[in-house]
Amino acid sequence: MNLESYIQTSVLRRDELERQIAVFDFAKNGQSRFRSLNAEYQKLKKLTETWERLQKAKADLRSAEELLEETTDEEFREAIKADIQASQELIPLLDREIKGLVLPVHPNEGKDVIMEIRPAAGGDEAALFAADLCRMYQHYFEAKGWSCEMLDFSDTPLGGLKSASMVVRGEGAWSTLRFESGVHRVQRIPVTEQQGRIHTSTATVACMAEAEEVDLELDPNDLRIDVFRASGAGGQCVNRTDSAVRITHIPTGMFVASQQERSQHRNREIAMTLLRSRLLAIKQQEEDSKNASERRSQVGTGDRSERIRTYNFPQNRVTDHRYNLTFYDLDKMMEGDLDRLLDEIRAIDAEQRFEDMLRQG
Repeated sequence: MNLESYIQTSVLRRDELERQIAVFDFAKNGQSRFRSLNAEYQKLKKLTETWERLQKAKADLRSAEELLEETTDEEFREAIKADIQASQELIPLLDREIKGLVLPVHPNEGKDVIMEIRPAAGGDEAALFAADLCRMYQHYFEAKGWSCEMLDFSDTPLGGLKSASMVVRGEGAWSTLRFESGVHRVQRIPVTEQQGRIHTSTATVACMAEAEEVDLELDPNDLRIDVFRASGAGGQCVNRTDSAVRITHIPTGMFVASQQERSQHRNREIAMTLLRSRLLAIKQQEEDSKNASERRSQVGTGDRSERIRTYNFPQNRVTDHRYNLTFYDLDKMMEGDLDRLLDEIRAIDAEQRFEDMLRQG
């Protein structure tokens, strides 16, 4: 596969789509067909525009390098060097962006995300770390302008987290958060530690595309739905009606319970959303496992030795073990400043998949 020929073909396809959209007959073809054409057009438009920016940046770099050789005025040379540096920084960024745009669109692209966070190994400290992760992501979502709706939340007496499930909505949410699935390890001195010793604990994060009925149809005969009285803190906080819902998928034995809302109907909706998303994720993982080039993060068992990322508080360090990335600004990341890390992960993953695609022809 030759990238330049791919771009040339993309330009022709973009122009063809532009003509189709201009004369589109909604009465005959409908909104769904229009959205499909427009989505393809917007992606090709961005690809070809980014390619043009890359070619201009390369041309500007060549011109500046030639001008630098011909110029003796020191003040002018410094200005040219600044232009050269700017082009040298821009070119790899545009190159990475193009590789990401060339890759086939994943079926989950554009979907909302179900994120689940749970403590794993480490007792109370693991629950406290899970709560810290939950806050970190919520700060990040706010900074990105994404909405976050808590579907289910359960905490511990010490302020830790037993479990949290939330739906995240926003442009690029799935393509970014898909890399967060896995075991997250923390190394720090717990607030409960009297001797000042560093402890290691873990929490698991699962990110799944929010599945709709069209994505995964469930046979009602495969579901067992139980209702029960929600647990509470006592007194007026107790929900005295049978509003909690547990749905079991009989073929797999997987079950989901929801008691977050006072409405049984709403808890049933939440439980169905979580169950459908989990089953779709399993189905997609099985399909992905057949493709050796697909790199995926899996939650695993939560054991301390299984991790995708380490948060080392004494060293103010974050290390992503899958992509061999290390940053020394953990304090900022825990406040939701995750763009630098997640952008780098997405770029490396796109480069790897692009190379695989070239090898496969």
